[in-house]
Amino acid sequence: MSIRILPIEQVLDRTGLSRRTLYSEISEGRFPRPVQLTARRVGWPEADVEAFLTSKIAARDGMAA
Repeated sequence: MSIRILPIEQVLDRTGLSRRTLYSEISEGRFPRPVQLTARRVGWPEADVEAFLTSKIAARDGMAA
């Protein structure tokens, strides 16, 4: 199994969130924290982003995630 790490640009594109909102959601514990890749680069496991989106859709549909 391969783990794919998404850069912030792809996370913003997939979620539709702004950078400011993304980091606000992270600080509030509502979005997964990034993985530090280098001193100046972070990324998010694709599975974490997909799980976030799936939970939002489930909440919209009134289903427990």
